[in-house]
Amino acid sequence: MDVEVKKGLKRMMLDTEMKVTESFLKWVYKKDGKALPNDLDLQKRSRIIVDQTNKTISKRGKNIWNEFKSACRKKSPEEDKD
Repeated sequence: MDVEVKKGLKRMMLDTEMKVTESFLKWVYKKDGKALPNDLDLQKRSRIIVDQTNKTISKRGKNIWNEFKSACRKKSPEEDKD
C-alpha cells in the first residue's frame, strides 16, 4: 500500500475516532445535566481519551498476541508422549 494512502487512512480513522468520542462526551454531559464545555475543550478532552484508548489497546493487543504465540509454541500433551 502506498505510504501516502496509508497516512490518509490513518488520519481518516483518527478523525472518526475523535468525532465519535466528542459525540459520546456531549451525550454524557447532557445526560448528567452538565453544561457543555466549549468546542476547544471538548476537542482536547476527546484527543486525550482517544490517545489513551489507542495506547491501551496497543499495549494489551501486544500482550494478547505474545500469549497466543507462547501457547502455540507449547507442546500439547499428545506431543509430549512421543
